Amino acid sequence: MPEVEGKKSLARRGLNRILHLMARVLPGARSLRPFLHRMRGARIGRGVFIGDDVYLENEYPERVEIGDNVELGLRSVILAHLRGPGRVVIKHDAWIGACAVITAPSGRLLTIGEGAVIGACTVVTADVPDRAFVRPPSPEHVANVSVPLTSAPSYFQFVRGLRPLRHSPRKADNGISPDKTA
Repeated sequence: MPEVEGKKSLARRGLNRILHLMARVLPGARSLRPFLHRMRGARIGRGVFIGDDVYLENEYPERVEIGDNVELGLRSVILAHLRGPGRVVIKHDAWIGACAVITAPSGRLLTIGEGAVIGACTVVTADVPDRAFVRPPSPEHVANVSVPLTSAPSYFQFVRGLRPLRHSPRKADNGISPDKTA
């Protein structure tokens, strides 16, 4: 049965899933994994590193384009669809940190710029310019724990034991507390 634009046969979808599973667990971050994703339809340049357990668009791998010398960190996720296909383009020399999530909604192109660095655990839903460094917000101390979660009889009792701070000690972007001077 021929494939219609955007529709794949059941056999092709099954093969894509098998290749995807293999690419997630087999060795060969610079060789076998990129090759398997190319077989699925993803456009992947030369010298690409794909870390362990990377989830690279299961339903529409052909909607993902990765430039030369890109590195995808451990357990990063690239989705080129939310309620229908979008497209993700990661340009040359970009670096994607561990557990980062990059997702493009239906009908939209999301671009990670050339030489951009996406910090670990960052969620990207909008374009990132060339050579930009983006990272998630830093953890913030918002409460003190009076009943440790590991010994609380229930989650409700853990939450009841939280003591919110009146003024959270926010840090400036440079990692230095604003109330401290150098």
